[in-house]
Amino acid sequence: MALEVVNGMTTELADNVRKYRRRAGMSQEELAHAAGVSPGTVRKVEQGGTIRMETLHTLARALGVTTAALMAPDAPEPIGRAEEPNRLNLIQLRAVLTPAVGLVDQAAEVAGEEPNLRTFSRTVRDARELYFSDSYKSVAAQLPGLLRDASLAVAYYDNGDEHRQALLARAEALRLAGTYLTQVRQYDIAYAALNSAIADAKQSGDLLAAGSGVGGMCWLLVRQGRLDEAERIAAESMDAVEPKITGAEPDHYAVWGGLAMEAAAAAARNNRPDEAKEYRKAARVAATAVGTAHRNLSRHWSVFGPVTAALKALEDSMVIGDARAVVRKADEEEALSPRAWKRLGRPSTNDGNRFTLDVARAHTRTGDLSAAMDELTRVREAAPEWLRHQNSAAETMQEILSKRKRTLTTEMRDMAAYLDVVG
Repeated sequence: MALEVVNGMTTELADNVRKYRRRAGMSQEELAHAAGVSPGTVRKVEQGGTIRMETLHTLARALGVTTAALMAPDAPEPIGRAEEPNRLNLIQLRAVLTPAVGLVDQAAEVAGEEPNLRTFSRTVRDARELYFSDSYKSVAAQLPGLLRDASLAVAYYDNGDEHRQALLARAEALRLAGTYLTQVRQYDIAYAALNSAIADAKQSGDLLAAGSGVGGMCWLLVRQGRLDEAERIAAESMDAVEPKITGAEPDHYAVWGGLAMEAAAAAARNNRPDEAKEYRKAARVAATAVGTAHRNLSRHWSVFGPVTAALKALEDSMVIGDARAVVRKADEEEALSPRAWKRLGRPSTNDGNRFTLDVARAHTRTGDLSAAMDELTRVREAAPEWLRHQNSAAETMQEILSKRKRTLTTEMRDMAAYLDVVG
């Protein structure tokens, strides 16, 4: 899971860091030493400068508070004259998800002929495959029409099993929209899509599909820094879908274990390591019950098993800044070995790529720039468009450029240009 860069820190947040530092009886130099950062980093934070989210996590741990405690609300900074390109590029999708509302009710669009739910579901699956294969432009072009067709189907079948199936089909289309929009950082309409996806799944009576939607919502909240909320809804949803009997269906364990991983990701980033360990333990229990990688991409968007649980647990070491542990575990942990992937099943493409990015960043931190470049190249070959949307990739490349003392290699210059990173 990518760690965002916090740009233009607000005076409120800067004041919070200063307040908690003084409460702890620390000077800026003492806080820097405790957090393992430079005194200049602490000064920059308290002056409202730009900082990586992971550095904020580190300061929170040193101060003994949650990351959320440092992230207080404040008025937004002026955005300048330039309109963000994606706001204009996605205007049709925005209109579908957040339609204009006036004083005169608009007549609902009515389907001219009976929708074919089976064909529609297949179309949504095809669009999802485009998303996972990095064809983002194709996904963006298809989503407005898919969502309109889904709403027509829900209106046409207003009761019975067809209505339930139509709701689930629309929930799947909305989940795709929310996931894509989170990936391209359009968080406001991503929230609208995921909120509606969860509501449709709940209304259909499919609690597991709704729980999968909550997993997408948690990812969005973590990307926004809303760590307390992400952990809370994940934990509450775990209770709602917890398998009550031994031998429950793999789908059940996969959704429950997926929510445990989301809760752990939020807790680890919020300086709650003990809680994160408990959630990781629950995820391992679920993974053991599943046995090998269980795939249900059509309804629950999940590939879950022992390998996935191990990959996600590795993120915690990266969050706390223990790069050596990441490199060591990647080399030594059985569930992360190629042999285990053959025996237990491969993770999802996204999870595998995020793991590779974590290893690249860890190699950068330990000074093995050549190994870091190998990992970045591997991800670029596997998912070129996906890589360009990952802040952690750009940050890793920036760090490589800053640490490289000799002339940059051709590979480094090419990757920096690809990720739009200036040394």
